[in-house]
Amino acid sequence: MKKTAILTIVLALVALMAPMAFAEEMAAAGGDKLGYYGMVAVACVIGLGLAALGGGIGMGIAAGKTVEGMARNPGISGKLTTTMFLGIAMIESVVIYTLVFVIIFVYTNPFKV
Repeated sequence: MKKTAILTIVLALVALMAPMAFAEEMAAAGGDKLGYYGMVAVACVIGLGLAALGGGIGMGIAAGKTVEGMARNPGISGKLTTTMFLGIAMIESVVIYTLVFVIIFVYTNPFKV
């Protein structure tokens, strides 16, 4: 099962990267640059979606474990809450960094000479 999942992910990534190579060739030949921007848009949406998914899963696990810790020892709920909020802020910063990279990729034109 694990090998199948890894193989599926690798094949999906290769399938997503192949059209970008064709878009670069077309743009190098003076063709339409819409293909490049279309591929960038698709890649940015997928990247930001995966970052948000991972961040949401991480935040859910952090919050669940914090509540579990408070249920076991209510005396340290203040320290656990503070630590949880710091961890959630670090998780959220990864999603924000991904958003910044997406914005940079959308507004950068590698075909300008």
